Amino acid sequence: MPKSTEELLNILKNAPDLNTYLFEERDSVATISLADYLNDLCAQKNISPAQCIKKTNLARTYAYQIFSGQKHPDRNKVLALCFGFSLSLDETQNLLKTTGYPILYAKTKRDSVIIFGLHRNCSLTDVNELLFEMNMELI
Repeated sequence: MPKSTEELLNILKNAPDLNTYLFEERDSVATISLADYLNDLCAQKNISPAQCIKKTNLARTYAYQIFSGQKHPDRNKVLALCFGFSLSLDETQNLLKTTGYPILYAKTKRDSVIIFGLHRNCSLTDVNELLFEMNMELI
C-alpha cells in the first residue's frame, strides 16, 4: 500500500540522513521527469502528443521540446497542456505538483476561473475568454 504524504514527511523528519531516506523510500518518492509524465499521460489518455499540442495554443516546436524533455515550461504552459489533455482537476493538480508549481488554489480569483473551466471540461480557448473578460492574465 502506498504511503501517504504525511507518513513520508514523518519518516523524512526522523531519518538519520537524506540519502538513507531517499534509498529506503525510493518506491514512494516520485522521480519521474516531466517528459516521461507527459508521455505516460499520452498512453493513459490514448492521445498523441500532436493531438494534445493542437489544443494548447503552444508553438509546436516548443511543445515538442517539452515532450522530449529539452524545455521546462512555466506554470501557464503546464496549464495549457492540462487543457490539451482534457485533464480533470485532480489530474491537473498532480501534474502541477510533478512540475513543482503551485497547485490551483480556489481562494485565488484567476485560479478559480481555471478550476471552473477544468471542472466543466471547457476548452483552453473558453477559459482564456473568461480570463480576458475579467481582465486577468491568459493561459
